[in-house]
Amino acid sequence: MKITVINGSPNPTSRISGIIEYTENRLRENGFEIERINVAELPPEDLIYTRFNSESIVNANKLVSESDALIIASPVYQGAYTGVLKTFLDLIPERGLEDKTVLPLFIGGSKASLLSMDYSLKPVLSSLGSRNIMGGVFTVGSQVTRNNNGDVSIDRELLQFLELEIQKFVMEVQLRQK
Repeated sequence: MKITVINGSPNPTSRISGIIEYTENRLRENGFEIERINVAELPPEDLIYTRFNSESIVNANKLVSESDALIIASPVYQGAYTGVLKTFLDLIPERGLEDKTVLPLFIGGSKASLLSMDYSLKPVLSSLGSRNIMGGVFTVGSQVTRNNNGDVSIDRELLQFLELEIQKFVMEVQLRQK
């Protein structure tokens, strides 16, 4: 089974990358094939000018289409997911997330952004056809630290919650594939 991670962070060293890497490793241990779209690496002109037919967008949408499930990850800026992620979501074809299980992973500066998944992301995912959107994991930035050599440490409480959500996601994806 194949899962594609859509990383909406404009910063390749964002702390959300540590959460993504941990989640990808756990999913690989459960036998999933993992692909990743780093939206900030797609050509900016293709995103901004909504070039649906550009090779990079066609290839990214093919990964989404061929996946059994998706993880959508983003830092929270101004109470919502990133603009770069929004530009990519706008290029996913109508009904492009139909029959996809989606696990959101967000990181924000404080718990004040906790509802950003529910109010900003989930309505867009629903409009793209996803009917199975998991509760998701919201991380407060202080729960993830990056040390000088680039390694990421995840707070123990967050790690326990993340493990539980990954297990639920795995069970849900496996159940839907039967």
